[in-house]
Order: sequence, then structure tokens, then C-alpha cells
Amino acid sequence: MSVHISQLIKIYGSQKAVDGITFEANPGEVVGFLGPNGAGKSTTMKIITCYLPPSSGQVQVCGHDVVKSPMEVRRNIGYLPEHNPLYLDMYVHEYLQFIGSVHKMKGATLKQRISEMIDLCGLGREQGKKIGSLSKGYRQRVGLAQSLIHNPQVLILDEPTTGLDPNQIVEIRQVIKEAGRNKTVIFSTHIMQEVEAICDRVIIINLGKIVADSPVRDLYQYQKGSQTLFIEFSHEIDTEKLSSLPDVQAVTSRGGGKYEVLTSGSTDIRSLVFRLAAENNWSLVGLKQEENSLESIFQSLTK
Repeated sequence: MSVHISQLIKIYGSQKAVDGITFEANPGEVVGFLGPNGAGKSTTMKIITCYLPPSSGQVQVCGHDVVKSPMEVRRNIGYLPEHNPLYLDMYVHEYLQFIGSVHKMKGATLKQRISEMIDLCGLGREQGKKIGSLSKGYRQRVGLAQSLIHNPQVLILDEPTTGLDPNQIVEIRQVIKEAGRNKTVIFSTHIMQEVEAICDRVIIINLGKIVADSPVRDLYQYQKGSQTLFIEFSHEIDTEKLSSLPDVQAVTSRGGGKYEVLTSGSTDIRSLVFRLAAENNWSLVGLKQEENSLESIFQSLTK
């Protein structure tokens, strides 16, 4: 295995940011690491990459312990943090050469690797430009290129598509899929479509604990018998009344009078929604019932 985590705990003062999590990630596996803000995702990633020490527990990367052998861990890891740190005054090619030299690469080996990363990350036209002049999408590509320059066995990506437009997101996903064919990739995201498009497996963490760990195709087992209603009214309504209906687990406002209602059990509450709308003089514009979605499952597990 490439990454082994056992009973990992990280404490800040009186708060357990990570509370006894255990999981493994193997070569050729793309693992989506999901959770709401403050769940412990970034903290876990920083411990794996030796930026933070664990309070207790064990973390190994390619057989090396993050506490006992941090330099060996760093040699085997490529890391793209949430806030991509780049030297904006450096040229793209110059920056990749610098990062390669940090990893003690040189000569023809470094030159070839830079060329491979420029091709893989689609930086051919931008390699002669200063990083500060690039769009956010291309800066993310540079960040991915630097994380891969030394050909690490493990790739850790913390929300790599945050703030990108739809076209850039598709392009970055493709780069991640291509890079992850023979590596272990762990990346965090809040975008459920990204999980379905890239991941082999999903780990969901909430309040520092793992609440789900399964292949994407099996994730729906965590919410058997539940359904999602998409309801649209002509105006905003009192969500407390919707929440009081039988078997309603959560009500999420999507703005403009649109709501997503997660229900448990087999009860069909559509007739109750019609009755509630009539009793409160709410103008019901649309009502659609769907089976489980990854978003509804995520919401149910982390509410």
C-alpha cells in the first residue's frame, strides 16, 4: 500500500480536529476525500505531507513514517495545497526547473521531466510566461506540474479545482486522471460530479471521524430507502413547515423559491407537500422526486 493511516488523532487545544481515523490507499487508486468545512480534511492531508505532526496514531507513506522519516515521505509525495503557493515573478519553465532542482534532479533527466510535465499539464504555450500573468486555471496546471515533477508515488491534492470555470475544471480533472493511472491519488473536493467523474473510492469525514468509506458505486448503500424531492415555489417559504413533514431529514434552500428535501423511509410525501402548499397559500411551481444522489448522501452523512 502507498498510504497507511491508523488511529490518527490531531488535537488543537481542546478540539479534536481529527478523531481516530483509519484508512489505506493503494497504487492506481483515486480516492475522493470529502467532508464539510472544518471536518478535518486539510488537517489530515497536512499530516500525510509532513506539514503538521500528529497528536497520536500512525501515518506511513510508501512504508515511511511521517514522524520518524519525514524526508523519505516528502520524496514520495507530490502535494498541491488548497491555496496554490507559486513564485509569481518566475517564468513557468524556470519555476519547474527550480522545483526539480529542489528534488535534486539535474541535467538531461530534469530537462526531460520538465518537458513531460509541460505536455501532460497543457503548458506548452505558457511555459515562457511569468506565472503572475497566468489565469487561475493555468496557475493550477503549474501547481499540478510542480507536484508531479519528481515522479512521486503519492499525489495529495486539496480542492484542486476551487474557483475554476467549467472548462478549466474538466481540463484539470483529465490531468488528474492521467496522472493517477499508476499513482495513489488522494484529493478533496466539494463537487459531487467530480467524485463520479474521477474517483474509484470515496472517504467521507465529518467532525474528525470517517462516516463512509466505499467504492463510488457502493456509496448508495449508506442511504437505502431514502429519496430526494426538488420543490419550486413562486417565492421563498417557511422551511420549518417543510421540515416538519413525516420522514423529512433535511431541507436545503437553493434560492429563488427552490428547495431540495431529503426524506428517509419509503413514504411518498408529495401529496403532503401539495396539501401544505394549499394550506399556506404557497404557489407550487414544480415538484420532482429522485432516487439518491451523491449530494443527498453526503448531506445525510454530514448533517
